[in-house]
Amino acid sequence: MLIIDVKDSESIDKALKKYKKKYEKSGVLKELRRRKQFTKPSVIRRTEVLKAEYKMQKYGTDAI
Repeated sequence: MLIIDVKDSESIDKALKKYKKKYEKSGVLKELRRRKQFTKPSVIRRTEVLKAEYKMQKYGTDAI
């Protein structure tokens, strides 16, 4: 549960902005999307390897 400290002088817009920022940082939505569909560990590992290869090609050896 997210708790947002709101002062009396703050507007609702500022409080909503704080809430949205805290919500994104917590990673709730990201985790929900990840859990929505099962991905085999071998597929996850393969995508990590492909990303690493792409970074090596694009940025060189000192990127990772």
